[in-house]
Amino acid sequence: MQTEINNAFKILKEGGLILYPTDTVWGIGCDASNAEAVKKVYKLKQREDSKALICLVTDDRMLKKHVKNIPDAAYSIIDVSEKPITIIYDDAQNLAPNLIAEDNTIAIRIPDDEFCYQLSRKLNSALVSTSANISGQPTPKSYKEIAPAILKGVDYVVNLHHEKICDKPSSIIKLSNNGIVQIIRK
Repeated sequence: MQTEINNAFKILKEGGLILYPTDTVWGIGCDASNAEAVKKVYKLKQREDSKALICLVTDDRMLKKHVKNIPDAAYSIIDVSEKPITIIYDDAQNLAPNLIAEDNTIAIRIPDDEFCYQLSRKLNSALVSTSANISGQPTPKSYKEIAPAILKGVDYVVNLHHEKICDKPSSIIKLSNNGIVQIIRK
């Protein structure tokens, strides 16, 4: 795994895109602080840049680096959730401007995946993590289902867990600073 972390890290530092397994689905990723790399993700997915992308962080410390005010409820939700959960937070910071939604929110998950943890930790930054498909197409459930255009469009494919079946994206909730909670995706 260390070789794959080092290879992916090198690509991310150069502003490139990686294709990698997460705790949910195969993802297209880049350094979340690199606006040019984020632009490449939108182009590859053929997705409007007004539609936000999810980021992965290692832990609470890194979460605080990217969100100004984390509602107390977020920690409780993260602690009790039995499945992967992405939370949309207000007041995003220290991220590429084109990654932050127009309402200044950002969707972030702390993944339960050793590769994602180690890579984000080595990068010392959030990782973009968007499903490995062209916008509007079904999310691939396995590496074998990833479209050739995606495979050709990234700079590095992580050579781990190619046999993994991923049939569930994360749940998404919006946790606003004013106390309003919205379930976006169950």
